[in-house]
Amino acid sequence: MAGMTQSHPRISKAVIPAAGLGTRFLPATKATPKEMLPVVDKPAIQYVVEEAVAAGLDDVLMVTGRNKRPLEDHFDRNYELESALQKKGDADRLAKVQESSDLATMHYVRQGDPKGLGHAVLCAAPHVGHEPFAVLLGDDLIDPRDPLLQRMVEVQEQRGGSVIALMEVAPEQIHLYGCAAVETTEDSDVVKVGGLVEKPDPADAPSNYAVIGRYVLDPHIFDILRRTEPGRGGEIQLTDALQQLAEDEKIGGPVHGVVFKGRRYDTGDRGDYLRAIVRLACEREDLGPDFRTWLRSYVAEEM
Repeated sequence: MAGMTQSHPRISKAVIPAAGLGTRFLPATKATPKEMLPVVDKPAIQYVVEEAVAAGLDDVLMVTGRNKRPLEDHFDRNYELESALQKKGDADRLAKVQESSDLATMHYVRQGDPKGLGHAVLCAAPHVGHEPFAVLLGDDLIDPRDPLLQRMVEVQEQRGGSVIALMEVAPEQIHLYGCAAVETTEDSDVVKVGGLVEKPDPADAPSNYAVIGRYVLDPHIFDILRRTEPGRGGEIQLTDALQQLAEDEKIGGPVHGVVFKGRRYDTGDRGDYLRAIVRLACEREDLGPDFRTWLRSYVAEEM
């Protein structure tokens, strides 16, 4: 397998769809993009960009929509703020402010019509060109200690085609996700994907492997997305296009899945968002010890 690596181009571009309206978080998202909601003291979107950069993808295209200017401002320089912090001699906070603008080369394109994830990915075609690329969804935060995206890039470079991230979930939860029909490979954490079903009835699910928000895609997906009719909810579904790639390897190579067993924080749901903040705050060196002590006493008193 290792000898194949040379034939597949190195991946350098990441696409982050961020045009959703965030209706589950209203009224907080009335004037603030949901991607800018803080997870402890950093907006959710910054964790996602940091993950792309850690996997070697420092060319990041964000697909945005109306009301998303704060995203661009966050990853841009803020000279007034930097100057004020410099005058105060606050080097720590200055470094934190500059960190977001120095992370990656950021690009932005507007989706225009919110026609679903497949359409958002298609908006990236002119920027991506004819090379494989990664897609990272902002609702899934992957713990930096569990390098999922790096592994997916590695698998794509070895095997070509497209690679999706999969996670085993309880059978009664599978109706909330896209679900993959899989075959094992010689690598324990890699499966061959034969088909995909969006949000199946548990009785009809081909497995309990759920698709989570990380993809490394062959550029042939763009041709399929251009021809894909709107599916569920009148949206162009990425799952439908991946299903076609999985069915016919001649189009854009095989589809593989990396089975993720690490730490994932879901920020797309209000309850999971709160759990993510608590878990991440507990693990922080600067906040964790005091916060855990308070949490233990709070739980003991309230329960």
